[in-house]
Amino acid sequence: MPETKKVVIVVSEGTFDKAMMAMMMGNTAASMGMDVHIFHTFFGLSLLKKTARPRLPGMMRLFTGMFIKKMKKVGVEDYQAQIKMAQELGVNLYACSTTMELMGIKKEDMFDGVKVLGAAAFLGIATDADTSLFIG
Repeated sequence: MPETKKVVIVVSEGTFDKAMMAMMMGNTAASMGMDVHIFHTFFGLSLLKKTARPRLPGMMRLFTGMFIKKMKKVGVEDYQAQIKMAQELGVNLYACSTTMELMGIKKEDMFDGVKVLGAAAFLGIATDADTSLFIG
């Protein structure tokens, strides 16, 4: 039986493009049978909050709604649906414990199923990954 491939992704920014890239890559890998681990740190941590509504960066922020409508027309789910899909596919979502402390974010503020761990613990998971991505 072939060994399951492991994908690790680090997300350090909270903008719409970074959020969607991480979720779409993670969900695609999980749907291909891969073991997926996504670690959110610094401003990427905001993407794990139940209230997360990521926006495009800078002046493009104004066009976020229009972009979401275009995505829907071509069959791409919005961020909230991507998170739900990740949970259903078994994607491991992690929040950086140090960043949580720095930003005053509590575990109960986050989506259900988010695991809290530090950088050292995540590096332990990432050490034998087949694919590593940094989105930031």
